[in-house]
Amino acid sequence: MDAELRSFEREYALVPTDGKTVDEPRTGDTKEQRPTWGRRLEFILASVGYAVGLGNVWRFPYLCYSSGGGAFMIPYLIMVLLCGIPLLFMEFTIGQYTRLGPVHAFAKICPLLKGVGLATVVISFVFSTYYNVLMSWALFYLFNSFGSTLPWQSCNETWNVIENCSSGFTDNVTHLQSASQQFFDYKLLEKTEGIEDSGGLRWELFGCLVAAWVIVYLCIFKGVKSTGKVVYFTAVFPYFILFALLINNAQLPGAVNGILFFVTPVWSKLFQIKVWVHAAAQVFNSIGIAFGSMVSMSSYNKFNNNILRDALIVSMTNSFTSILAGFVIFSAIGYMAHVHNLPVDNIATDGPGLVFVVYPEVISTMPVFQLWAPLFFFMLLCLGLDSQFATVEVAITFLKDEFGTKILQFLKREELLALVVCLLCFLLGLPHITKVGYIRGIYAFQLMDHYTAVVSLMFLAFFEVLAVCWIFGVTRISVMVRRMLGKSPNIYFRLCWLLLCPVLVLCILVSSIVQYTPVRYGKYKYPNWADSLGWAVSLVSIIWIPLGAIHEIYINKGSFYERLKAAVTPTLDLELENCPGKPNT
Repeated sequence: MDAELRSFEREYALVPTDGKTVDEPRTGDTKEQRPTWGRRLEFILASVGYAVGLGNVWRFPYLCYSSGGGAFMIPYLIMVLLCGIPLLFMEFTIGQYTRLGPVHAFAKICPLLKGVGLATVVISFVFSTYYNVLMSWALFYLFNSFGSTLPWQSCNETWNVIENCSSGFTDNVTHLQSASQQFFDYKLLEKTEGIEDSGGLRWELFGCLVAAWVIVYLCIFKGVKSTGKVVYFTAVFPYFILFALLINNAQLPGAVNGILFFVTPVWSKLFQIKVWVHAAAQVFNSIGIAFGSMVSMSSYNKFNNNILRDALIVSMTNSFTSILAGFVIFSAIGYMAHVHNLPVDNIATDGPGLVFVVYPEVISTMPVFQLWAPLFFFMLLCLGLDSQFATVEVAITFLKDEFGTKILQFLKREELLALVVCLLCFLLGLPHITKVGYIRGIYAFQLMDHYTAVVSLMFLAFFEVLAVCWIFGVTRISVMVRRMLGKSPNIYFRLCWLLLCPVLVLCILVSSIVQYTPVRYGKYKYPNWADSLGWAVSLVSIIWIPLGAIHEIYINKGSFYERLKAAVTPTLDLELENCPGKPNT
């Protein structure tokens, strides 16, 4: 295989996007040099911080609980090995070799599917508009956790509905709500009775959202130079809190029952297709495949950075964090079940409620809750901020790559570009903090998250794998790796890129379509117009893939076959006059 790659390199001269040979230093460019991470550790921490987010704390533990407990680890780890690590390595390779954001990188790798790059930018931008709302919730809880008592502890507050409020969790068959649930519904969200019951902005959340975006801007306004310094704290601090919480929780009565409930295998679940789909979706969502963030961040690497090592570190750290968070959450849930003499499955819940309803209630009964409550919500803030940095950076990188000169003529400084992007995301996030029935607050989040991070993501992942692994070709990816690292990827990566990743992603996509059910939140069923709105949000990103293909075929010359052939020919690495008859794959 190495001999084949060397032959391929001789016949097809791989050149970077500035037209120079790869081995030449790029210091002679007339254009301004692309900034790089100050240290390799900064890139690793930024990538780990992006991959490790709030989904590790709520989505993975609940999926593990609902999809077979310990048995879920089998499909999850298989998907990490066969899809997560190879595709992360592939995205790092694309970003580091081209030194471009996803839009321009994919346009050079596969002009026919250049829309994939723009789609990743759009999906990351949409994600940024609602994800930071979670940071405003974390700030709201953080500010309310410094009193001598926690406001979600009792039913004696002004927002409580006394007749159906309980100071603790109750059996599912009752109509009672916990005080923690009512704090979330009626104090944080000020949820109204229905979609038609409108209201104004939640001004407290408005202030928290402003604060969250100010924090994001101050951390990214200097690009990788400022983000690289911030991640030393935001990526590392959550682990201290997770380990401290685990040590504390493990000593609480009932904690062992919760952990056993979390890890006990239900082997029959392995024969359900949806369990494997959930495992794959968790890997894609958690690592961040197809969001464009990993391509953007790796584009600021030095050319010879060891991205194979980085991909392994990021993937394994992400999986370890998910499992660690599962032990932390379910040890606390076991304790809560013991306190209220209920089965564990009465307390476990899906979605943000796990960290904004269940865990606050658990903390309120812990010894020294005045310490644990602020630390827990500050940890959530750190986990979310790292992910937010990366998604916002995707949009900023695209604008600098595409319109850098024109934008700087108008805005004068790159810091103002970051400010404009953050301000636009903030404005688009305002509907999530409006008191308008069920479609606002957590319901809006659930709708956006389902159609952005599940539906759109699987389409994007499939077309990304199709563009890179089959049209651009495994041989070309291997040559890029060889030029950067000095050696070719081994048979494991080549087999995954050529066969396993495309087939698995295709199976997941087909299964998701066949088993599609409209989005729900708990027992609430969204109206048809809300589902239609969700599909519209999904189309906002994936529509660029067919539009890009149509545009590319249209601008080429000749017959349809000649136009199509030109559209699938990479512009990144081929000097066609050297060997015009060589196939693309």
